[in-house]
Amino acid sequence: MATKKIAKVGIKKQKGYLYFVDKHGDISCAKMARGSAKGGSAKKVAKVGVRKQAGYLYFIDKRGDISAAKMVRGGTKKKAKRRSSGRRTKRRK
Repeated sequence: MATKKIAKVGIKKQKGYLYFVDKHGDISCAKMARGSAKGGSAKKVAKVGVRKQAGYLYFIDKRGDISAAKMVRGGTKKKAKRRSSGRRTKRRK
């Protein structure tokens, strides 16, 4: 998977939070749900303003920067399973 760096931000990630690029092109984070504890609403961490292109997946890489990878579309279709009629025929001896 070929990725390219879009913007150098360098944010530090905290454990227990999900970091993502929101629809405005900024970095947001939300508290992850664990067991019976509910998750939190998203809050902006850094204002970047990246313009997103269709067909690309935008994410926060290990260094805290915004990167993008081309989305894999298509591929081979799986064969449909053959359905049995539900009736079993008895064998005669």
